[in-house]
Amino acid sequence: MFEHFRQPLISRRAYQHRLLGAGLLALCMIAFSLAMGMAGYHLLEGQPWLDAFLSASMILSGMGPVSAPQTDPGKLFAGSYALFSGFVALIGVGVMAAPVVHRFLHTFHVEEDGDDDVARAADGSH
Repeated sequence: MFEHFRQPLISRRAYQHRLLGAGLLALCMIAFSLAMGMAGYHLLEGQPWLDAFLSASMILSGMGPVSAPQTDPGKLFAGSYALFSGFVALIGVGVMAAPVVHRFLHTFHVEEDGDDDVARAADGSH
């Protein structure tokens, strides 16, 4: 997915496409996680779809539960979904940050390689 450190830095347009792809991947992860949460709250707690959306989105965003689950399966689901949501948040941040961090580090390596080429040319050891 990312270019090797010996390859040149990709164009700004290609980098923007990479950022867009990372954003879409993160958005798909969040949408899938929200749908799972809604289904769980609807099926296990008997919440209407709108209430299930509210409950799932509050947990997924890290705001906490709207109301305490009433059934044992609902309690197990809510706890598991809260843990899962924490991982989704961390992974989403990683997916979004990966292209930025890679380009940042790659830029330093490209400059370093460029400096070595200049030094070798000046020494005549090219």
